[in-house]
Amino acid sequence: MAEATSPAHQTLIKNLVKEKHKDCFRRLGAGAGIAAKLSSDAQRGIRGDDADVRRRKEAFGDNAYPKPKPKTFLGHFLDALSDIFLVALLVCAAVSTGFGIKEHGLKDGWYDGVGIFLAVLLVSSVSATGSYTQAKQADKLARESANIAVNVVRAGWRHDVSMFDVVVGDVVILKIGDAVPADGVFLGGYGLQVDESGMTGEPTGIDVDAENNPFLAAGAKVVHGHGRMLVTAVGTDTVLGELMNTGENAADDPVPLQERLERLTTTIGNIGVAVALVAFTLLAARHFTGSGTGKTPPLLEKGVPLAVTLMVTFSMRRVVKENAMVHRLSALETMGSVTAICADKTGTLTLNQMEVTEFWVGTRRPGAATAIAGGIVTLLRQGAGLNTTGSVYWPDNVSPPEISGSPTEKALLSWAVTYLGMDAATFKNSGKVLHLEVFDSAKEHSRAKTMDNTTGALVVHYKGAAEVVLANCSMYVDMHGASRELGVEHMKKIDKVINDMAVGGLYCMAFAYKPIEDEGVGLTLLGLVGLKDRCRADVKCAIEACRKAGVGVKMVTTDNPQMARAIAMECGILSSNDPDGIVIAGHVFRAMPTVRQLEMVDRIRVVASSRPLDKMLLVKRLKQKGHVVAVTTGAGANDAPALKEADVVLTMSIKGTDLAAKDTIILNDKFHTVVTATRLGRCVYSNFQNFIQFNLTINAAALVVNLVSTATTGNTSLTTVHLLWANLVIGTMSALALAVDKPADAVMERPPIARTAPLISNAMWRNLAAQVAFQIAVLLALQYLGRAVFGTDDKANGTMIFNVFVLCQLFNEFNVRGMERKNVLAGVLGKNNMFLAVVTGTLVLQVMTVEALTKFAGTERLSLGQWGVCVAIAAVSWPVGWAVKFIPMTA
Repeated sequence: MAEATSPAHQTLIKNLVKEKHKDCFRRLGAGAGIAAKLSSDAQRGIRGDDADVRRRKEAFGDNAYPKPKPKTFLGHFLDALSDIFLVALLVCAAVSTGFGIKEHGLKDGWYDGVGIFLAVLLVSSVSATGSYTQAKQADKLARESANIAVNVVRAGWRHDVSMFDVVVGDVVILKIGDAVPADGVFLGGYGLQVDESGMTGEPTGIDVDAENNPFLAAGAKVVHGHGRMLVTAVGTDTVLGELMNTGENAADDPVPLQERLERLTTTIGNIGVAVALVAFTLLAARHFTGSGTGKTPPLLEKGVPLAVTLMVTFSMRRVVKENAMVHRLSALETMGSVTAICADKTGTLTLNQMEVTEFWVGTRRPGAATAIAGGIVTLLRQGAGLNTTGSVYWPDNVSPPEISGSPTEKALLSWAVTYLGMDAATFKNSGKVLHLEVFDSAKEHSRAKTMDNTTGALVVHYKGAAEVVLANCSMYVDMHGASRELGVEHMKKIDKVINDMAVGGLYCMAFAYKPIEDEGVGLTLLGLVGLKDRCRADVKCAIEACRKAGVGVKMVTTDNPQMARAIAMECGILSSNDPDGIVIAGHVFRAMPTVRQLEMVDRIRVVASSRPLDKMLLVKRLKQKGHVVAVTTGAGANDAPALKEADVVLTMSIKGTDLAAKDTIILNDKFHTVVTATRLGRCVYSNFQNFIQFNLTINAAALVVNLVSTATTGNTSLTTVHLLWANLVIGTMSALALAVDKPADAVMERPPIARTAPLISNAMWRNLAAQVAFQIAVLLALQYLGRAVFGTDDKANGTMIFNVFVLCQLFNEFNVRGMERKNVLAGVLGKNNMFLAVVTGTLVLQVMTVEALTKFAGTERLSLGQWGVCVAIAAVSWPVGWAVKFIPMTA
């Protein structure tokens, strides 16, 4: 590698793709010549031992891209602290400290200001912890998404390596759906076409060949054909690496739930400001200085977004426990509203692990290959082993072969090895491929022009969907090798074999051939194989759970309607209890007028014989009917149109997933995770509604009590420190308590959350009004009668008011856990220890504030009797909440 590692050659070779120097490419000897200069081989690849790979990484660098340095916890903390609301509070804290010291001296005057500062510090720390955790999760997702497996040839052996281990000189095998792992040049292949729209913005496919365009750029996607490439540049030296160096990170989109809250928080904030101005006016009218005891800051504005972050973060952690992942917070929220899931059959509902379970020659099923004529077996071996993009590698004469390729190709090659007895000598010496047209969804077959190495005979082999291949056949062979005319009667018998396979859920493929010299003759059918792709074990239960939750699952497949129906029955998408369910062919749905499509889209359960645009059309029509649509990506490579239309994307594996494209949930290779994500999405929304109800109760009660108190006495019942404590500290802890609340099974018995559903429901208004009225009555009674009834002075009475106010919120946390749930302890005792722990911790903080931090909070220590009175008064919140839930409310 000495020649290639010289600076001149390094620069020349690594810039080949960037500058697309075709003259330079030819001058260097094209693919084979460049491979030689890189101490590689166009057929066998590099040596590939550890020392060789290490030297290449030292000479040309690693196949990794620069990443911005992750923000530290301190960075997230400073970001949280820069919030305009918290900055205003810090200014207030500074002013309060200055005036306090001036009025009460250094010893006692700094408590109020420092108390505000500590509250701000706590809120900023909690917010920073949430954002820091999310950032780490996003970074982990990005790393795992990029770590795709790449098929390379090293020392003549094909095997998979991590994309990060690809080095300059590697020979990479590319097939449909693969991402090009590095910059390189074309070595060979058939019909190779790539999509570079992610880099150039051009939506059209680009043909790659040795003559006109031999260059392959990192990040491009293979959309047609297959081929081999020689890696010439990796990592930062690639076209993609250059783009990543110059590009700017896009700002994160706002979370939908936070967007919906903007109007609410602004309204509440404006009400808070208005009340504060009224209080100030009243105080001024009474000739007070308006120093601040009557001001009520609009505190909800910070608590609400923080609550969203906390709740979705904890829900994401629950998803991670299922070994699944969520790319963006909004993806989990959106799942709570999903009403329809358009699922690929292959790789999503099924395992994408094909196996041959039936084999027919003509109209008979041979028991073993020995029952078939030798010439037919040879042709079948060639049809399976040469007309393929897969490969079979025999390490030695003892070890089993290592088979690579798509699941279908692997199944056929495995069958050829085990059933047809295709050994190493047979595979290497039987024939040579002169030209190969790979399988694609449009043609539904592959075609290989081969030459028999023994006789020199030229034969074209066909392999593909049985209906397509059979339509071009005029002859068939029997078990004895005799060619017979494919008449009407035999055609009917073979059609019945194909239909029976489809009804049994098997994908039927046909092998056929034609000698080159027989130009005007149709194909000769060699045999039929039935491939089974088994449904995932958890699919049926998951689909039934989705149906009960009001989420319809629709299967989209390229299989014919009979086969699609059989698999849909096996998965539970179709059942005898669903007489309205429709199985429709893609071309039939596509040809319908829009009005008719919209009429029947809700009844569609399966779209068979579909093309990529059919799936996109289905998603479009569902959204036009008001559905929130999730789309699953399976083994298909042409899902892009449907993914762009979807509200959320569900993918079975993170490997190679484009996380920048859409809100994405990775399903850990288990379809049942769809149910988990839906339950958690609904739980996030439900928990957040609970928090809104809780926080509105705090603010509404505090606003009214302070306004009335200011108007009648000139003093506020709750001081600024009390309100800060209740909103920022108690509110934050309550958000945490509700965030850890586990999703109840009941959330999956309700219909999905409508896009236009109000954030505050009628039941919430009912519960909120009752609790606010109760708290206002209790606090004002204590304000006016507490001193006389309990024999306390002003400071002790003020402490009891503050204590009752906070304890009411703690009891109300249990009330808000269910809008219609009358038993406030249901699902808590013995089932939700985390919720109890957070509530207990909040109570401990309140006891410390009242009993130990008296100077900070402006409180006085209370006796056990006074504590008992406070707890007893606050506990009335439970019977009030129980009674009001008997009032029926409509949605």
